[in-house]
Amino acid sequence: MGTRSSKSDSGKTKAAPSAKTDQAQSYAEAQGHGGETHQSTDDLARTMTTQQGVPIADDQNSLRAGERGPTLLEDFILREKIFHFDHERIPERVVHARGYGAHGVFELTESLADYTRADVLSTVGQQTEVFVRFSTVAGNKGSMDLARDVRGFAVKFYTKQGNWDIVGNNIPVFFIQDPIKFPDLVHAVKQEPDRAFPQAQSAHDNYWDFASLSPEAWHMVMWQMSDRTIPRSFRTMEGFGVHSFRLVDAEGKSTFVKFHWKPHQGLQSVLWNEAVKINGADPDFHRRDLWQAIENGDFPQWDLGVQLFDQETADRLPFDHLDSTKLIPEEEVPVRIVGTMTLNRNVDNFFAATEQVAFCTQNVVPGIDFSDDPLLHGRNFSYLDTQLKRLGGPNFTHIPVNAPRCPVMNFQQDGHMAMHNPKGRANYEPNSWGPDGGPRENPTIGYRSFPAEVQGTKQRIRAETFADHYSQARQFFISQMPIEQKHIGDALVFELSKVERVDIRARAVSHLRLIDEGLAATVADGLGLDLPEPAQAAKPTLELPPSPKLSILGNAPEDFKGRKMGILLTDGSSAELFAALTKALDAEGALYEVVAPKIGGVTLDDGTKVPAQQKIDGGPSVLYDAVAVLPSKAGVAMLAKDATAKDFVADAFAPCKFIGHTEAAATLFQAAGVTEPDDGFIALAKAKDAKGFIVQCRSLRFWARELRVDLDAAALKAPA
Repeated sequence: MGTRSSKSDSGKTKAAPSAKTDQAQSYAEAQGHGGETHQSTDDLARTMTTQQGVPIADDQNSLRAGERGPTLLEDFILREKIFHFDHERIPERVVHARGYGAHGVFELTESLADYTRADVLSTVGQQTEVFVRFSTVAGNKGSMDLARDVRGFAVKFYTKQGNWDIVGNNIPVFFIQDPIKFPDLVHAVKQEPDRAFPQAQSAHDNYWDFASLSPEAWHMVMWQMSDRTIPRSFRTMEGFGVHSFRLVDAEGKSTFVKFHWKPHQGLQSVLWNEAVKINGADPDFHRRDLWQAIENGDFPQWDLGVQLFDQETADRLPFDHLDSTKLIPEEEVPVRIVGTMTLNRNVDNFFAATEQVAFCTQNVVPGIDFSDDPLLHGRNFSYLDTQLKRLGGPNFTHIPVNAPRCPVMNFQQDGHMAMHNPKGRANYEPNSWGPDGGPRENPTIGYRSFPAEVQGTKQRIRAETFADHYSQARQFFISQMPIEQKHIGDALVFELSKVERVDIRARAVSHLRLIDEGLAATVADGLGLDLPEPAQAAKPTLELPPSPKLSILGNAPEDFKGRKMGILLTDGSSAELFAALTKALDAEGALYEVVAPKIGGVTLDDGTKVPAQQKIDGGPSVLYDAVAVLPSKAGVAMLAKDATAKDFVADAFAPCKFIGHTEAAATLFQAAGVTEPDDGFIALAKAKDAKGFIVQCRSLRFWARELRVDLDAAALKAPA
């Protein structure tokens, strides 16, 4: 068990005892009582209790059989805490409230029949219907799409053997190791209860107070502060099942597995300055992008990958694969691609499908089983209870989006909104009514849990193998390119600058010193803070090698397909140049929108009338991956006087977008203060220049510019 900080009476932070310390003594020390058993009335008044008033000795760890064993159902403290948390909101989800979904199909391209008897993973070429819901975690239903937040990535497979749900995120690790801490994490990151703000933001005292007192959170914090949490679209982010699961074959042999979704569209994120402006210009940016891509026939695709490993491999890893704050680097266990998911149909009704879809981590099919990951066990316990509360009763599987596509036969009956009940006289089992007596168990094809051996003392404890909190956090940071490292530092400074208490800022920076001294110094300097002493660590930080797969820029797409360009036109713009540019975009498989002074459009120099998709003050450049500024000489004189036109150029320049332009556009650049064009500016003098511009745009950003326009980047080198 790693260190856990608490405040003593003197106000100094001290480390919590290790997992093997006597629990009663640990609790007493954490409360500042030393080893004494006598407690005053004030002490008792401060003691945490259950809803029934029972004093709680350990609120950090669930009850499990042995250090690494399964979580026990008898843990009434976990049950009550999760039960109450699940019922805090009605009707929207407590977390993942803002979501968007689509229908699709999964096709298996490589069989895993040697590892599992799951039909969906066994027959090459088999297609399985899926429903996918993407979401933010912290915001309410009405929050913005581009919040800095983890993204949910949940997939429901309607298999021949029943529904299988991979309920994952776009990040492969999580903030906590034990599910008993989940209500605390969410309470900390949501709106502060006395003021009900900030909405969909972690940049406030409560969140960073929790994070700075939770060493286990810091690997996830590094991902959270990276560009992974401000993705360009749902289509350009990865998905992860997070936990270790088991694949079980027909003979009962088990293989551990982690699930990955790899986007065909490549990885891409926006910058924070863009995200803030996009939220103002189009708070439905991600929703609109997914809807339009599917409507246009540009169906998003992801490959399903698996990391397969046995117990011997798990034992060799320098961390515990049952710890959800850890990942297995792809360099250690390669990802094997076994199929492709295509989203090809938008929902007919948002509420009927996206809002009512019910995902449960416990939804597995024969051949897929759980590991002893304690966080996974807590999720299995929690999700069913959540759906009961949200959807009004136990019959939520009768709702079409949740209904299996295979026969469903059992003796479960009645309840709220039951759409069907067992037929016939028998509604119990066993019964002696023969063929008319209803369904019977089937030991041959029925679900069988893997008979994992369980032993150990029943206790509330965190395994010592979970105690390394900083090594993978450092590995993630050093795996980023310099620009990405800068963005992490920028995000930390921004978030912590919103924290009012200086001691919380300092405590957060103390953890960074165990991850990277340079990062800690950068953040401290950005906050005007003296560099604090390093946090106390349960285990020293290991120098793990970089993992290139963890970088967004290192795994960016090699084309401009599926991206969108904003083309700024005025009356008199070149028809020849516009036609060449749109032809090149079509050939690339990219999208474009015409932005003009009036929504009615413009008249080009050959008399052609072109409608606009956006009026210039409604179509800022932050909505596009690249821009082309193609005004006429007369038109640019008008644009140079317009504040929103100048913003269009400036907001494309600062986030390092590629900018195509005519000679006339120079007047607008100067008016906007963009006086030093660079190699990210591509002159479009003739029709033949359009194709070269699109080739340049395949790099997505001209990152060298950031070294010039941001003082914080002065010490960095441009990425290769």
